[in-house]
Amino acid sequence: MTVHALEAARRLTPRLAARAGQYDRDGAFPVEDFRDLREAGLFGLMVPRELGGAGATFAEYAAVATELARGNGATALVFNMHASVTGALGAVTEELAEALGVPDEALAARDRLLRAAAEGSWYAVAMSERGAGARLSQLSTVYEPVEGGWRVKGSKTFCSGAGHADGYLVAARSAADPSLVSQFLVPAGDGLTVEPTWDSLGMRATSSHDLHLDVTVPADRLLGGVEGLALVVAQLMPHWLVASYAAVYVGVARAAVDAAAEHANTRNLAGLPAVRARLGRADAAVAAAHLTVAEAARRVDEAPGDAETNRWVWRAKLLAGTTAAEVAASVLEAAGTSATRRGHPLERLYRDARCGSLHPATSDVCADWLGVAALGGDPDRDGTAPRW
Repeated sequence: MTVHALEAARRLTPRLAARAGQYDRDGAFPVEDFRDLREAGLFGLMVPRELGGAGATFAEYAAVATELARGNGATALVFNMHASVTGALGAVTEELAEALGVPDEALAARDRLLRAAAEGSWYAVAMSERGAGARLSQLSTVYEPVEGGWRVKGSKTFCSGAGHADGYLVAARSAADPSLVSQFLVPAGDGLTVEPTWDSLGMRATSSHDLHLDVTVPADRLLGGVEGLALVVAQLMPHWLVASYAAVYVGVARAAVDAAAEHANTRNLAGLPAVRARLGRADAAVAAAHLTVAEAARRVDEAPGDAETNRWVWRAKLLAGTTAAEVAASVLEAAGTSATRRGHPLERLYRDARCGSLHPATSDVCADWLGVAALGGDPDRDGTAPRW
């Protein structure tokens, strides 16, 4: 079924690419793209087979995300958020659930959310906040128990898909004990207000607006059914928070090389050695980043949370982000001034690619962690920036 998912993504890529320019110009959410994703059954990509999904591995997700990003990086980026939610939920095995103390009713609630995804629902992530970024330990959004459930109140920023998703993964700190960080799957509807704030350099079609919450959710919307699991799960599954973006930006980088090649052939630039050399270097750089992402994904599937696996996770995020930006800039120069006009695919891809190194963990943070590890230290303890 996962082979079918990759084939479906490849079939969708040209349609996504054909619409990407207009969505970018308008700064509008790619509604048609998400309709296509739903009809293709891709919202169930990370849902276990027994719950109606494809049961994809992390490596298989990465392949699908790369392909979608060759069509529209913004669409692939929002899809990544949904895959992160469903992928993390689906990865909680019975053994892990027992170790974490997850009650049976919480597992049943998780299964309901995953079945809904397989049937066409999709989830956004409401993690980041102004002044705190994505650091879970610094959040100002709070929650407290109330009769029949939980009250969640606060504001989020960079919420990709805001106003379009069927539910939002919201991270919040306990009002009673700030050391406890928990996550809730908050359904769209009353108590949520979208403030249109997203008018960015790149990834303009993600609708990553601010989301304000003052909402009461049922008790079973506390993921895991146990308070304080957010930081634990982040440490067990850092790939979803750190490197799931990597596949998207490899796809964006490859799209930039493809667009530059088409431009060079159309404009009779292919005979220039300097143009060919830039495209050759770009091709090699993207291939290297792709292999790094694939190796990281393979290790995630085989040994998630392992120290060496996590080093590959950081390498993948670092290389994907920096490679996308450098490749897009280089092939844009090779294409010449005409490719900088608004509406040219390379102009959009250049702006989209520049965003890759800025997602958490940023390239600088990843490089710092890798440097600490290379020197024999503990990145969690000795790094200059906190992971979570």
